[in-house]
Amino acid sequence: MSMRSFTFLGTGTSVGVPMIGCDCKVCTSDNPRNHRFRCAGLIKLPNGNILIDTPPELRLQLLRAKVGAIHSVLFTHYHADHLHGLDDLRPIQHLLGQPVPLYCAEDVEDRIRSAFSYAFETVKPGKTKTYVPKLSFERIKTSPINVLGELVTPVPLVHGNFDVLGFRIKAMAYCTDVNHIPETSMELLQGLDILILDALRDKPHPAHFNLEQALEVIKLLKPKQAYLTHLCHDMDHDEVESRLPKGVNLAYDGFSFEF
Repeated sequence: MSMRSFTFLGTGTSVGVPMIGCDCKVCTSDNPRNHRFRCAGLIKLPNGNILIDTPPELRLQLLRAKVGAIHSVLFTHYHADHLHGLDDLRPIQHLLGQPVPLYCAEDVEDRIRSAFSYAFETVKPGKTKTYVPKLSFERIKTSPINVLGELVTPVPLVHGNFDVLGFRIKAMAYCTDVNHIPETSMELLQGLDILILDALRDKPHPAHFNLEQALEVIKLLKPKQAYLTHLCHDMDHDEVESRLPKGVNLAYDGFSFEF
């Protein structure tokens, strides 16, 4: 059986870690596991690579992970830390020989068309279009979709005042930027081998699970293994790891697993 793998391209919160202007112990740490780009994931499948989100450091993330082509992109939502590296996909369209397929909800497509309007402008007669991203959209809602021959199940989540998506492939699920999981989505997350879940910090937050809340969700879902992501500079890797229960670990940039 062909193996599938997941790589954490970034595990940090919206400002990244280190945070500009901060001299706390995590932001000044020498531990590379405390250095966090904004959140993104890479899923390697037998038929190609799926990218989850396009954060501002995308070019650096893909180079660091030695990623070649990206064959499809899944978007969780349209916040800047998950979207604003989209222009870095320009070389990918040449590798693919076609526009890059983007799988996203309607509000994400609307934001992309607005924020990156230059990619969709009509060229005036006699003018040449400059080097812009070439993108195609696949609208997703809640029904499972086929991406590169793999069944991907969107998982509706709540992120403060926003409706966002997680994704499940086989027995692995990615649920970042969430502070509430509806009951119908909890049902979609049963029987997991691996759950990737938002756990911003110890203190409560209006739009993200804190560590205690994330652990409560993990206790309910009972995955074989859970990895915590979207971590802010309050979360020292070694210190938090030392107090996590068995089968729960902090994710860190560059970490990969097979599923």
